[in-house]
Amino acid sequence: MIAALLFLMFLGAMFAGVPIAAALGLAGAAAIAMADFNSQWFGLLAVPQNFYAGLGKYPLLAIPMFVLVGSIFDRSGVALRLVNFAVAIVGRGSGMLPLVAIVVAMFLGGISGSGPANAAAVGGVMIAAMARAGYPGSFSASVVGAAAATDILIPPSVAFIIYSVLVPGASVPALFAAGMVPGILAGIALIVPAVWLARKHNMGALEASMPRPPFWKSLREALWGLAAPVLILGGMRAGWFTPTEAAVVAVFYGLFVGMVVHRTIGVRDLFPILREAGELSGIILLVVSLAGIFAFSLSTLGVIDPVAKAIVNSGLGEYGVLSLLILLLITVGMFLDGISIFLIFVPLLMPIMQHYNWDPVWFGVILTLKVALGQFTPPLAVNLMVSCRIAGVRMESTIRWVGPMLLAMFVVMVLVIAFPQLALWLPARLGY
Repeated sequence: MIAALLFLMFLGAMFAGVPIAAALGLAGAAAIAMADFNSQWFGLLAVPQNFYAGLGKYPLLAIPMFVLVGSIFDRSGVALRLVNFAVAIVGRGSGMLPLVAIVVAMFLGGISGSGPANAAAVGGVMIAAMARAGYPGSFSASVVGAAAATDILIPPSVAFIIYSVLVPGASVPALFAAGMVPGILAGIALIVPAVWLARKHNMGALEASMPRPPFWKSLREALWGLAAPVLILGGMRAGWFTPTEAAVVAVFYGLFVGMVVHRTIGVRDLFPILREAGELSGIILLVVSLAGIFAFSLSTLGVIDPVAKAIVNSGLGEYGVLSLLILLLITVGMFLDGISIFLIFVPLLMPIMQHYNWDPVWFGVILTLKVALGQFTPPLAVNLMVSCRIAGVRMESTIRWVGPMLLAMFVVMVLVIAFPQLALWLPARLGY
């Protein structure tokens, strides 16, 4: 009864307009109090303990730093220089600007671990450029929102950091390596429908007449941005620093590029950059800490084992259960953000993963692919919200364009399920 009330209170609070983080914390605290009703005030001492326990984990220190990196590179002009370099390579023509938007978003995924920050950085440059070339705002917003979703697959990734905290058998370096190939495949898969739709509907008619940036000049200007992922990922691989330390290195590198090299960031810009990163980091970490209360109530009430046994004994078989979980997470992903999905469902899914002996790193990539899909699946799509705000369009207008891109990324997820080595080959090769 209390377990049922836990979920009913969470859903009721969320649909009543209570923020997801607060709904998780309130439902968890109420369930803890009801479970030990005779001495509920002593039972409630578990609330502050688990609030801190959910937050006091070393890998989580990387999250504010990678969010800050996203804000710094958003304002440093790196995205614009990468766009000019990409246009210099692929040239002008119908469908080329959407291709460039996706490639640049994938590349920025190797700098920042935040999808919304990526959508803001790429959207701030590409949506205006695509509008000048004759692309509808709803199509441009769809392309940028979908492209930014590759950010949580291509390392560094906030989602992988949170998953590694929840699943002890999956290290951050192994997850970062495992996400590389699926992230690149997801980007390639998005390029196909984006270019096809642009040419089918004759969008970007003015693009061919726009000037093509000179190759060597654009390469020279983009070199500092191109070097960022090499420094971050190469430094981790060489053992110079841990993923958490890499985030701090990336912050100082971004400040050096923005303040010294490009001189697009001044001392006065530092406060709004820090404030923006602090607000976003605070939201993420508050969700993490309040979800710790919810997870503790789940384990205390003994909800996890019965649910896991019911799913395992449903008679669906291994792939049937996996299909059921994907369908469930796709549905949930339309309404919850990715971090909340991980924090709520990973504790429930871990016994199932252990029962079928699924590799925790491979399973983490599958879940992250699902979260990536959710980031641009209406009605609640964080990346799409950012890109639609920049484009000045309503999210409903993007549905006709988002559909084919969702299908393309879903195909990549099916391929990773069918061929686990797409995710596991690189970690094994690197010795993780």
